[in-house]
Amino acid sequence: MTQLDRITIDPEICLGQPTIRGMRITVSIVLKQVAAGMSVKEVVTAYPELEEEDINQALRYAAWLSSDRTKPLPIKGAAGA
Repeated sequence: MTQLDRITIDPEICLGQPTIRGMRITVSIVLKQVAAGMSVKEVVTAYPELEEEDINQALRYAAWLSSDRTKPLPIKGAAGA
């Protein structure tokens, strides 16, 4: 795995969710902003305490997590979905 030294997990911060450099900005907040269409620069503007490398590492962390295990998503309209 690529080094992710900016992603921290501390049970005392944000209930142990992965955060950026121990701040109360979770990786999921960053990912939701990017998924909503914000550019890296726009996220940094919205959260001035962040740096571009924080966003890049959040994306790499998400990619690493998603490749760890896969679980099929329910198909819309399928029985039981």
